[in-house]
Amino acid sequence: MATVVFFPEGAFGPTNNCVGIGDVLRRRGHRVVFVVEESFAGTLEAKGFEEATMRLGPPAEQEEEPGQFWKDFIRDTAPVFRRPTIDQLEGFIQPTWQALVDGAKYVEPRLREILDELEPGVVVQDNVVGFAALPAGGRPWVRIVSCNPAELKDPEVPPTFSGHAAADRGGWDEFRAEYERVHRPLWEDFDAFMHERGAPGLPELEFIHASPWANLYLYPEETDYARARPLGDDWIRLDSCVRATDEDWDEPDGLRAENRKLVYLSLGSLGSADVDLMRKLVEELAGSPHRFVVSKGPQHELFELAENMTGAEFLPQASILPEVDLVVTHGGNNTVTESFFFGKPMVVLPLFWDQYDNAQRVHELAFGIRLDTYGHEPEELLGAIDRLLADGQLAERLRRISARLQANPGTARAADLIERVAARAT
Repeated sequence: MATVVFFPEGAFGPTNNCVGIGDVLRRRGHRVVFVVEESFAGTLEAKGFEEATMRLGPPAEQEEEPGQFWKDFIRDTAPVFRRPTIDQLEGFIQPTWQALVDGAKYVEPRLREILDELEPGVVVQDNVVGFAALPAGGRPWVRIVSCNPAELKDPEVPPTFSGHAAADRGGWDEFRAEYERVHRPLWEDFDAFMHERGAPGLPELEFIHASPWANLYLYPEETDYARARPLGDDWIRLDSCVRATDEDWDEPDGLRAENRKLVYLSLGSLGSADVDLMRKLVEELAGSPHRFVVSKGPQHELFELAENMTGAEFLPQASILPEVDLVVTHGGNNTVTESFFFGKPMVVLPLFWDQYDNAQRVHELAFGIRLDTYGHEPEELLGAIDRLLADGQLAERLRRISARLQANPGTARAADLIERVAARAT
């Protein structure tokens, strides 16, 4: 049996993605260890995994909540989310890359120390930024892309983070040019760092290497992009990757009602930190005849839910989704792909990063409706929910996709591939 080290980004989305795969490997008898940021310490142990802790920056003066750095970062930069995506490049995307690069540099000595101690048969990383210790270390490693696959650049695929339509190239060139202008100095600096630490140079304007062993990306076949240059044999699509580790969930008795639909609202652990937005959505949805399960997020104590709602700071999403009729989401890749896995239509309210790309993809393929997150009127949101719930043809399309995905779970497929990489290295 192999020692498999998972190294997810310090956010709940990538971590939960790795938990699902790690759970399969653990049940097959492998030793599974998670490298986690110190603020996450104990959260993976509670799920039965070993942990190795590290930091992406100097210690804080006071105890931190899991992912506290990114919660604070989102809170401070939330005003940028009201701007067009091309304006977010300089106001949000570049500062995010800068923070990620700074973290990758800071953690480099500790990461090498951890890998030397654990001597893994394979390392699995789900990050958007690279870590020199992996390509320079000589150990087999697997890259997981759990963001929208527009991250894997191609002339036929809309620019990453743009939210542009696949069928309309208006604005593509302008967006790509602005992305290069804003990011080239940072990329050149990080590329030099990789060379200094013994890693290969980075691909042009990319902040991470592809693995020479195996690369996995997460998106259903029905929603994937057509490409001018097909991805190579070392790239494998996982149509889904839904964990089976969430606790059970039962709808509260006080919320149950016949002939009323059940809707799940989640803006993710970071998006829900925007309290004003959460209050706006609660107020709008209070006028709906439907019932709502609300993931309240880290600022849960700062707003109250309406009478037709139940919720909490954290919810077992993978256990809730099978029970609901529709999802209102920020468009995070995990929530989008999990909604397809369970066959649920979506109203998508994107905020940042690849959420705009997911929102546009869901909208243009008619699996849901994309709305202006901050600028929509209440009747737009309520009307979108009602139209999607009444669409019988959409329900049937999603039922067929769900049946296909559940018959071939991506967690098991990913575990198979990771085992093969570990076996090749012995």
